[in-house]
Amino acid sequence: MEKKKSKFIDFRLLRRLLSFTKPYSRTLYFAILLSVLLAFVAVIRPLIIQRSVDEYIHKQMMHALIWITVAQFGILLLESFLRFWMLYRVNWLGQTVVADLRKTVFKKILYQNIRYYDNTPIGTLTTRTINDIESINDVFSEGLIPILADVLTIIAIIGAMLFIDWRLTLVCLSVFPLLIIATYIFKENVKKWFQIVRNAVAALNVFVQEHLSGMYIVQVFAAEQRESAKFRVINKEHRNANIKSIFAYSVFFPVVEIILAISTGLLVWYASVRILHFQSSVGVVISFVMYLNLLFRPLRMLADKFNTLQMGVVAGERVFTVLDSEDYLSDNGSVAPDNIHGQVEFKDVHFAYKPGTPVLKGISFTVPAGKTLAVVGHTGAGKTSIISILNRLYEIESGNILIDGVDLKDYDVFALRAHIGIVLQDVFLFSGTIFDNITLRNDSIAREKVVEVCKMLDIHNFIMRLPGGYDFDVMERGNTLSQGQRQLLSFARALLYDPSILILDEATSSVDSESEILIQNAIDTLIKGRTSIVIAHRLSTIRKADQIIVMDHGVITERGSHDELVAQGGSYQDLYKAVEQAVKEEY
Repeated sequence: MEKKKSKFIDFRLLRRLLSFTKPYSRTLYFAILLSVLLAFVAVIRPLIIQRSVDEYIHKQMMHALIWITVAQFGILLLESFLRFWMLYRVNWLGQTVVADLRKTVFKKILYQNIRYYDNTPIGTLTTRTINDIESINDVFSEGLIPILADVLTIIAIIGAMLFIDWRLTLVCLSVFPLLIIATYIFKENVKKWFQIVRNAVAALNVFVQEHLSGMYIVQVFAAEQRESAKFRVINKEHRNANIKSIFAYSVFFPVVEIILAISTGLLVWYASVRILHFQSSVGVVISFVMYLNLLFRPLRMLADKFNTLQMGVVAGERVFTVLDSEDYLSDNGSVAPDNIHGQVEFKDVHFAYKPGTPVLKGISFTVPAGKTLAVVGHTGAGKTSIISILNRLYEIESGNILIDGVDLKDYDVFALRAHIGIVLQDVFLFSGTIFDNITLRNDSIAREKVVEVCKMLDIHNFIMRLPGGYDFDVMERGNTLSQGQRQLLSFARALLYDPSILILDEATSSVDSESEILIQNAIDTLIKGRTSIVIAHRLSTIRKADQIIVMDHGVITERGSHDELVAQGGSYQDLYKAVEQAVKEEY
């Protein structure tokens, strides 16, 4: 990627970034117009001062001098006003484009396939959505239009200087090759270290995000010192890259000042000779000193702005890798029934998270509407994969999955998921209140409906004992609640939408006995009339299933009712005895 980014500016990417300004083209053109006007206004004041010195002061024309001073003050106000509007409109354009782009990127992320998140670190996506998009703002606020304004100003100033005295202009600009060399060296060094800084920022984001999420594991295994040492290495790389870029700035700006001083010295020397020979005037010298200061001011920052523009384009390329990702779920289905009966059928289904590593190998089973299927097996047997593909979080490789006789791919994916409720073993709660987490901030759901569901689950009393009741803040990831309490809330979240198909993935495996009783009582009531697929180790859940399938390494090895499988004396009987023994030891 770094070789690809070594080119000066990728104009294809720049054009793509500019395409986001189409809704605000008037603002863009207005800012460009202001930059053109500023370039012409910038050359007027030195000309006025030259005339004031050579004509009005030299000839003691005080009345004209007063008016020319007023005119100069008016031009200064006009220039300040134009500069203010240009900077304001440019920054407004940048922030507006960034806001639109961030919405587009986040929407893209929301609709990505779950497989995409398996392969992409969350910290990287955070960097793309926040840091990189903020860098794109610099393309507009500090890059493209400000560069145009500076270039036009430089052209206008050099043109004015050549018009006044071309010989004196050539003498003043004779040091420009030194400035060009210094600018090129500065630009290349800053570009290199800026790229390293951005990579270091991404590495920091990934590391911090991952370790904050897994802090429990870090502390449980007493890995604080080891992880702190790793962080110091990444942080040191980030610091060193910033220091290198700061060093480049610290060298470049004094060098520019030295070159300006040399140019001013040459100006004074040559102009003095011409004045002594009556070939120039004091006003010309003063105007040239002003022009040199006006000329070197944008030249100081031009290289930095080009780097800012380039880094913004590079950041845009990274953002576009997210926008251009094809790893999203294709939703070509059109079937969107208001209700489904819930018959589920798997026909010779093959599935793999990674090509060449099959997880499900020809799975076939049928769950009649309103019946309960329990799926058991050792870890890695493929149990959770069944619910992942049933909900179309992943696409199958071959075979068919039917709901009410209709192929899963023929359903509108969002309509399909509206009829499926899922309770997972690892419960995720968002920052906010209990009510927000149960409804997922769906404003169309009334509080009375939430209370009704919680009473059905017999968890209303536990919620009301919390400070604020349903308005209790669960904090990030629900850290203020126990695992059992979080599990109960996730159960209420799933049942609130009255799904036709209910999926429980180890839903009672991490709760205490009291919470399990609450959930089990709710299950007994709520699975009636619903198709239920239960992945569990708890005997109370398994026994009540209408059908049980035993999985091992992605295939179904046994199927039948609890009594039938126990009587067969196969792997289910061994699993049943192991669980039964574990329950006895627990009590």
